[in-house]
Amino acid sequence: MNFIKLILNKAINHKPGKMMKKILIILILFPVLLVAQELDATVRVNVEQLESRARENLYNFERTISDYLNNNKFTGTNWEYPRIKCNFEVFFVSAGDQMNYSAQIVISSQRPIYNSQKSSLMFTVLDNSWDFIYEKNQSLYYDPITFNSLTSFLDFYALVIIGFDMDSYGPDPYNGSDMFSKALDIAVRGGSSQYSDGWQTKSTSYNKRGLVDNLMNANYQEFRRNYMIYHFDGLDIYSEDKARAMNNMAKLAYDLGKKRDKLDPRSVLLKVFFDAKAGEFVEYLKEYPDAELFNILKKVNPGNISKYDQVLDNR
Repeated sequence: MNFIKLILNKAINHKPGKMMKKILIILILFPVLLVAQELDATVRVNVEQLESRARENLYNFERTISDYLNNNKFTGTNWEYPRIKCNFEVFFVSAGDQMNYSAQIVISSQRPIYNSQKSSLMFTVLDNSWDFIYEKNQSLYYDPITFNSLTSFLDFYALVIIGFDMDSYGPDPYNGSDMFSKALDIAVRGGSSQYSDGWQTKSTSYNKRGLVDNLMNANYQEFRRNYMIYHFDGLDIYSEDKARAMNNMAKLAYDLGKKRDKLDPRSVLLKVFFDAKAGEFVEYLKEYPDAELFNILKKVNPGNISKYDQVLDNR
């Protein structure tokens, strides 16, 4: 299995203690590596803003979406990683004629941290542009080719979640590239559909097309490499080699600081990353010897200055 090969290849290049750790990962994760589906999704739906008739039409919507996300294989192969815990919280805003709906949705995912009871928040976004058609008790079918206002939206986020998760496991970076490429294809098709408003590049702080454009852009490939190091050689070894783990996690921030002038300050990818990780930087690196790290974070992530200032004030 590919994931086991990745871990073993990593293990043989480490000293015995590190190799034992990687072998233990295999033994711990092996029971869940044989599942076919990738997602372990929890779906919640809020219809309070809708009139009673529109609510009735959505009677089984929550279960339908949950089954769709949890029962499909978005990679097209048997999943070889831990099943990804994720949440889809749907807030319906309006309902029009012919079963047209508008909704906002909060999506998040997490991944286990090795040798820890904690998980790492990998992805969290609020997408306020979901317009689609839904008929009562409608059956949903996975179609990676044809754009559908309802299922293609779910496919897009499933692929992005899976891609971020795959990118976080070493030893090679860019494991999630195929997922991001498929998500980009969906965004392109969505941009030329009658629902294009939610799929085209905009100047807003978050948009779907901007996220996948960044992920596939050559300017952000070093960031993706550091993203893998941050997780696989940072968080995952934090409990056994704290100093080394902090250095590997800090590398991502240092490198962003060096390239700050070359990166788009409105980058959707960096916004999404820091929305998920700002608290983690504070939690795991607050004792990092070089306090300048948090001044760098203030520059590359001004949206969370108050968090980083709090660390500096307490040193």
